Amino acid sequence: MDGVQQLERLFAYDEWANGEALANLQAAPKPEARALKLLNHVVGAELLWLARLENRRAPVAVWPDFTLAQCADHVKSLPRRWQDYFADLAPADLATPIDYVNSKGEKFESTVGDILMHVVLHSAYHRGQIAADVRTAGRDPAGTDFIHCTRTGRI
Repeated sequence: MDGVQQLERLFAYDEWANGEALANLQAAPKPEARALKLLNHVVGAELLWLARLENRRAPVAVWPDFTLAQCADHVKSLPRRWQDYFADLAPADLATPIDYVNSKGEKFESTVGDILMHVVLHSAYHRGQIAADVRTAGRDPAGTDFIHCTRTGRI
């Protein structure tokens, strides 16, 4: 399995885990406000990084204020966009540097591979925060561990 294939597998996990977190919020009588804000951030950040990789302007803020329904639409549409991005990616492309400006106006350069790994890790970090918020509110959070995803044959 080459580096691109490994990253595609991680993005398949990310798709599943984002869907699980979303379903958990949708099942609540009223989703926890901070948890929804965090899931919106996961979506906003993924859209932002995808735009940077494709040399486009960011389509949304890094901390967007989506309704639960709008967030769900993005969680459902993002995987196809990532799949389209990966369709043209070769292993050598992972070393390509990308110049970008962060939300604070600071200029940086990172490789495609590092950006893609960051997207998955960033999303997992915030899903952990979502789970903590859901548990604090007295509900059971979605199980979104990578190993659970693999053991259950999701990827």
